[in-house]
Amino acid sequence: MAPVPKTMSGILIEEVGGPEVLQWKTDLPVPELKDGEILVKNEFIGINYIDTYLRTGLYKAPLPLITGREAAGYVVASSSPDFKEGDRVTYLADHSYAEFTAVPDVSAVIVPDDFSTEQAAAALLQGLTALTLIREAAGIKQQLGISQGPFVLVHAAAGGTGLLLVQILAVNGAKVIGTASTPEKLALTKENGAAWVINSKEEDVTARVKEITSGNGVDVIFDGVGKATFDANFDIIARKGTVISFGNASGAVGPVDLFKLTPKNAKLVRPTLFNYITTKEERRAFTEELFELISSGKVKLRIHDVYPLKDVARAHQDLEGRKTTGKLLLKV
Repeated sequence: MAPVPKTMSGILIEEVGGPEVLQWKTDLPVPELKDGEILVKNEFIGINYIDTYLRTGLYKAPLPLITGREAAGYVVASSSPDFKEGDRVTYLADHSYAEFTAVPDVSAVIVPDDFSTEQAAAALLQGLTALTLIREAAGIKQQLGISQGPFVLVHAAAGGTGLLLVQILAVNGAKVIGTASTPEKLALTKENGAAWVINSKEEDVTARVKEITSGNGVDVIFDGVGKATFDANFDIIARKGTVISFGNASGAVGPVDLFKLTPKNAKLVRPTLFNYITTKEERRAFTEELFELISSGKVKLRIHDVYPLKDVARAHQDLEGRKTTGKLLLKV
């Protein structure tokens, strides 16, 4: 294996703002390893909405910053007994928008032999987010048949996390309603397991949900949109239902009046993936289940496009402009 260089290419943020603050650099220092870390030469990097929150300052982080939260590649140096040089890995860790990333060994997993590196980069963060939201936040387990599961609404169902939510929910017997903004996205949502789809731009979502559920509302709502959809959720939710707010694609949700929950005895949760996979055992169990769902063909990954790393600003523009379906990747 070739020696590790002293400098690398990557994306640096020196001030928060629009996509223009994502600066392409070719002279960044390669990270030095601490005990229990591996140095990964990234091949494919996953783009996620959290990257835009860090870029705009919605989520605070010290500057200057190399952002990015997931990637896949191979180990070029290791100070961990669990990994060796040449291992193909995927990981959830900070600073992935670069040629090399120092990754805590607890944050990395070996890529299965039947996965490409591209698939591994596309699967991890959004796949684990969808799976943990379903299992932990919603408490939905495998059902015997589609007619026996709960009614579930997925906002922005054609996005990267949305499509995975729809597929895993359908596999687990939920009766899935998906919203999307174009006929193409609606068709894609239906192809991936939604029993009903609603055009969020042209239809009254609340009225359609009540029509579909005979006026009862849905048992669970998965809302990664945020500000634009939040208030309507409390009209759509069924008695004793659960509203899961997990994203801010349209802007952050403001302060919440708890009395919104009273008319339906509803529950509201605002979870984050990393509190569901804090231990090595949790991370391993959810990752193994996710990889099995994909390997078996029950869940299919959709990669919308792959951009060169230096074109990351264009990728952020497409993501924020709702121009994508499925997963966006960067190629190093």
